[in-house]
Amino acid sequence: MATALTRRNFLSFDFGDRRGDAAPWVRVHRLAMACRFEVMLDADRTQAARAALDEADDLESLLTVFRDTSETVAVNREAAKAPVAVTATLFDLLTRSAALHAATGGAFDVTSTPLSRCWGFLQRDGRLPSPDAIDAARQVVGMNHVRLDGDTHAVQFARHGVELNFGAIGKGFALDRMGDVLRAHGVTRALLSAGRSSVLAIGGRGRGFPVDLRPQLATRRVGRLWLRNAAVGTSGAGEQFVEVNGRRHGHVIDPRTGRPAEGVLGASVIARDAAAADALSTAFLIGGPVLARDYCAAHDETLAVLVLDEPGEPAEVIGRCSGATLEMLQ
Repeated sequence: MATALTRRNFLSFDFGDRRGDAAPWVRVHRLAMACRFEVMLDADRTQAARAALDEADDLESLLTVFRDTSETVAVNREAAKAPVAVTATLFDLLTRSAALHAATGGAFDVTSTPLSRCWGFLQRDGRLPSPDAIDAARQVVGMNHVRLDGDTHAVQFARHGVELNFGAIGKGFALDRMGDVLRAHGVTRALLSAGRSSVLAIGGRGRGFPVDLRPQLATRRVGRLWLRNAAVGTSGAGEQFVEVNGRRHGHVIDPRTGRPAEGVLGASVIARDAAAADALSTAFLIGGPVLARDYCAAHDETLAVLVLDEPGEPAEVIGRCSGATLEMLQ
């Protein structure tokens, strides 16, 4: 049995066409949520960029599961005992997460931590669990165990062992909030990123900001996007894995089965907001083309690019987003 950890590096981007810009562009960045948050914008807007990065810091303090002082940790600790009143920000994220869970048939699920622990991925020590261990973890996974009271902004868990973890939506949610801060400061053109897996474009000249797509396990770059007032999120199965008897099991767990997702090397989703793009990239990595087709048919402004784990690594393009122009590479 062997394990490996590799770096997420799915998206690359640039400033786009800067001809005619009155001021030079700068990158302002800060580490938060275990990645580099970066804002690229006009040099005379650095104060707005710092305010946006302050928002990322504040959200990390709220959402992290690695600090005992965070609100998410408090909910995980207390919500099985009694309802826990939470801030409007956390309640908004929970409401959004519940809606995305329902719209993806449970493929996106912020309660899947017990399954990741069962497979050893939380401890960076991947292992093949027994069927009984998987079944036990599944008993405490599912948004049906999370009760949300809109009148009191309270959260309660239906049973002990339920845990929240916003790793599959938190960066996108933070980019959206940062974008709100920039707009409030009068910024009309900027590119925001969280690591190399989530990007939000505000404005953009011509076709917008160029963003290259290359899933981590793919052998080639598969396409280029131009983004205007839209976001892209990309997920892949290569960050952690466990190999047993020559078979590779990736770290992205299907919460509906309790087993690692298979069949898709990488999923990129373009949407109007970064939280949806972030969450749906994970959901489509799990649910594959069938889920992506069903979701995009029912939801406008959603474009998916899936690279399949098949000979030749074929890519499937599903849906559309008016904020994006996509050029697939041969």
